[in-house]
Amino acid sequence: MPLALTPLLHIPLIRHGDNLADIVLNSLDKNQITLQHDDIFVFAQKVVSKAEGRTVNLSTVTPSQGAIELGTQTEKDPRLVELILQESAEVLRTRVGAIIVEHKLGFVCANAGIDHSNVGNRSDDFSRPAKATEVATTDDWVLLLPADPDRSAEEMRSEIQTKSGKRVGILIIDSHGRAWRNGTVGVAIGVAGIPALEDLRGREDLFKFKLQVTQVSVADELAAAASLMMGQAAEGTPVIHVRGFPYPLREASLKEIIRPKDQDLFR
Repeated sequence: MPLALTPLLHIPLIRHGDNLADIVLNSLDKNQITLQHDDIFVFAQKVVSKAEGRTVNLSTVTPSQGAIELGTQTEKDPRLVELILQESAEVLRTRVGAIIVEHKLGFVCANAGIDHSNVGNRSDDFSRPAKATEVATTDDWVLLLPADPDRSAEEMRSEIQTKSGKRVGILIIDSHGRAWRNGTVGVAIGVAGIPALEDLRGREDLFKFKLQVTQVSVADELAAAASLMMGQAAEGTPVIHVRGFPYPLREASLKEIIRPKDQDLFR
């Protein structure tokens, strides 16, 4: 079966408390898709974070002295820097406009994955009522990554499987830069029911040579393909239906593709 990726249309703007499993299942009929065993849903991180109430208004953040100093060095809002520090295990590199960190979830990314784009404003949300004295604009709101994307993926998988009777996989993705190339690319930050890494060591190639070191981050490969379908601006297609994934579904976690620090040559 060929690999087929289909953006799910008619996904509404997501608010805190929305049930993503129900929204996706309801969208299948509108998209004329009949769910089958081993289908996969790929979710943009933003919709998962919004549903989980991971929005923060910068007017509620009081920066620490360290955040103020780092904000001055990088020319970033110290309130945003404070959130970056709170979401990070370690600051690895800085320059004007960027703070590269090891996120609490284990991977390396810019600005702890905190995002301004496609977040919305107070009227869209969200996680708390606004104060009567608060004047908020779209630029005041930022979005944190899900607190535990693997758990988020597993909860959605369990609910979809229970309600549909079909075995499915879930992938939550974000856009990350890379140490050795320009531009961002879609990467997995949460997985459930699909392999994150496929170890091909010991398999023979076309000429009977046994592979020695080849391990493939199949979750990241699928994330990149799905990100291409989602787009990065106003496309409004945050969920991709996948059929024909060329690897057997199995239990997995993001830890499979987090490189250990002692093997990370870019630190």
